[in-house]
Amino acid sequence: MLGSMVKEHHKEQAKRKQEQEVRRKEAIDASNELTQALVDHLNVGVAQAYLNQKRLDAEAKQLHVGATNFAKQTNQWLQLIDTVSGALKELGDVENWARSIENDMYQIQQTLEVAYKASRASQTTGAAVAIADESVEAKK
Repeated sequence: MLGSMVKEHHKEQAKRKQEQEVRRKEAIDASNELTQALVDHLNVGVAQAYLNQKRLDAEAKQLHVGATNFAKQTNQWLQLIDTVSGALKELGDVENWARSIENDMYQIQQTLEVAYKASRASQTTGAAVAIADESVEAKK
């Protein structure tokens, strides 16, 4: 009887060990599934973050290219404005030069008129003196 009790006890211990082993394997499998689910969930977030970062990098690169093009266009506009400004200054200089020449020509005209009038007056006076001299000589 004691022998049968020991056998039965060993049997039950073996059965419990087996059940414990099955439960341990089930617990390990469940923890592995949980870990895998958590990792998958994290991987989805990481993958989404990676895709977002990739998009941000592409947009930043595109923005940089746009800013560079804008800077080039701005420099071209500035050069064009400088050219136009220089041309306007030159036109102003030409206008000023033309006014100077016009004033000089006006002064030359005035001088020539005065000289012509003086010359005519001296010719008239000279002719009158000559006529007077002739009439004086004719009277003698």
